Amino acid sequence: MIALACDHAALEMKQMIKNLLNEMGLEYHDYGTFTEDSCDYPIFAARAAGAVANGECDRAIVICGTGIGMSIAANKVKGVRCALCGDVYSAEMTRRHNDSNVLALGARVTGIEVARLIAKTWLSTEFEGGRHARRVELISKIEAGENLG
Repeated sequence: MIALACDHAALEMKQMIKNLLNEMGLEYHDYGTFTEDSCDYPIFAARAAGAVANGECDRAIVICGTGIGMSIAANKVKGVRCALCGDVYSAEMTRRHNDSNVLALGARVTGIEVARLIAKTWLSTEFEGGRHARRVELISKIEAGENLG
């Protein structure tokens, strides 16, 4: 299950992502927003990221104008590794090496077809594990307040 969330600037891109998920046969839950009325993106980022953190969803895609605000907000949720991606290579590598579980996209800075390729790549790329698993564990230790010194 994929969690989706956007702000008012990203409704069109979120709809494209829904279409992609349907084509890929992936289930999703839309956490809003649903109108072009100005809204506070952290609320929607927290809903989608929270669904990943609590196990309700496997991954999430969050979208705002630049993707920056959504990625910052999502990364405040414990257990979330949100990556803001503007190119396909970064989307592939954040899955392979960082085991990112939330993808952030910027609707005003990334073309719709590029965003589609980014999302498709991110959704279909698996985590490599190995030495990368050790590094992801170190990220989790930082999140838990440990000093890696």
